[in-house]
Amino acid sequence: MAVFGVLAAALGVVGLVVPDALLTVMGFEPVPEGGRADGDHTLVFLTASSMAALNMGVYYVLAALADWKPFFRWTVPFRLLTCAVFTLAVVTGRAPAGFLGVGLWEGLGAVVTGAALRYEKRGAGKTRAPSRP
Repeated sequence: MAVFGVLAAALGVVGLVVPDALLTVMGFEPVPEGGRADGDHTLVFLTASSMAALNMGVYYVLAALADWKPFFRWTVPFRLLTCAVFTLAVVTGRAPAGFLGVGLWEGLGAVVTGAALRYEKRGAGKTRAPSRP
C-alpha cells in the first residue's frame, strides 16, 4: 500500500509539474506549446487528475502507516473496477494502447493487495506454539 501510495503521489506531482511527461508515460502524444485548440481542456483535466493522484497517494501512505486493514480491503474492488474501465477505454478506442498499462497497474495492485490480505488473515488464524524460557 505504501509503495502504491508513494508512486501515485509521485506521478501526481509529475502531472502537476511536467504534464507532457505524464501524457507520454500514459501513451498520449503531447501537443506542442501553443498547439492546443480553443476549448481544449486537456491540461485542466490533467491538473485535476494529477491533484487527485497526489491526494490519493498520501491517503494510501497514511493508511499503510496506520495499518488500516478496512481501507486496504475497500481498495480491492474499486481498483478492479478501475482496471476494467481503463482496459475498456483502450479496447473501445477511447484511449491509446499505452493507457492499458494504467489499467493493468490497477488490476495487479488489486490482486496483490487482495492476496496479501488473504495471506495475513490465514496466518492470523493460526496459533503459535508457546516459547520455552
